[in-house]
Amino acid sequence: MKEVEITSRLMVYDNTDELPETIRVLMQKAVEARKNAYAPYSRFKVGAALLLENGEVVIGNNQENASYPSGLCAERVAVYHAGARYPDVKIRAMAISAASDNRTVLTPIPPCGACRQSLAEYEVKQAEPMELYFMGETGKVVKAASVKDLLPLLFDKSNL
Repeated sequence: MKEVEITSRLMVYDNTDELPETIRVLMQKAVEARKNAYAPYSRFKVGAALLLENGEVVIGNNQENASYPSGLCAERVAVYHAGARYPDVKIRAMAISAASDNRTVLTPIPPCGACRQSLAEYEVKQAEPMELYFMGETGKVVKAASVKDLLPLLFDKSNL
């Protein structure tokens, strides 16, 4: 037996003012998308914005449903929209912002497990990493240089 250590390297910005200009604008689009989320059950709103290699920005927000499993997270709404509209265009970066109607969200909120797997599919498909930036309503922003930093043991088409 041998022990294997897996590590991830993340960057933490104190606030959006420290972000590169293109990412700051992308995060603002995620915040705007978040405000239009349909979250009458959880009251937890998430917005996502993707920057594509062609310069287009695609947004998504969480869409809940009374039949809970039928809803979708903001990240998957955005990535599936990008896949449908721009199927061969690579995703350079994703910005995510989360807020609650019940409290102020100061902690950066990463994608859930299902979203990480979906994002991994697109990252593997494009054979290039996509940067992920995530935050709460305000405050710190975390950057992962690749989905692999959040999901290091990927399950992808090579496993099938």
